[in-house]
Amino acid sequence: MLRSITMEGPPVVPAGFPSPAEDYYDGPIDLDAHLIRNPAATFIMRISGRSMEGVGIHDGDEIIVDRSLRAGDGSIIVAVLDNEFTCKTLRTDPPRLEPANPDFEPIPIPEEGITVWGVVTTVIHHVLPGGAHAG
Repeated sequence: MLRSITMEGPPVVPAGFPSPAEDYYDGPIDLDAHLIRNPAATFIMRISGRSMEGVGIHDGDEIIVDRSLRAGDGSIIVAVLDNEFTCKTLRTDPPRLEPANPDFEPIPIPEEGITVWGVVTTVIHHVLPGGAHAG
């Protein structure tokens, strides 16, 4: 179950030209309201490995996974393969799990299929050395 997180500060920080002061917001931000569509079916998982770097999912990032969404061609999913989780792009023609890093090979989907555990909706990428666990 996800906990609500309340943050103080602006929801948007310009990275280009300064914005007028009227764009500043200093109230609470409910991240669940912004990131979670279906709380009962949504989970956060931590990525281990480099196979999805080409789509901005890096080792140590967290992904928000919604189990209520239906996966289709091009969806980034969490699948269960050989009793282990893997995060890849689902491709249907031919059926395969496709990494987003040329150092990794696509994984053909066997005739008996795979278990799609959920669809990735959001990536949380940490910029501090050591991620969210920096002291």
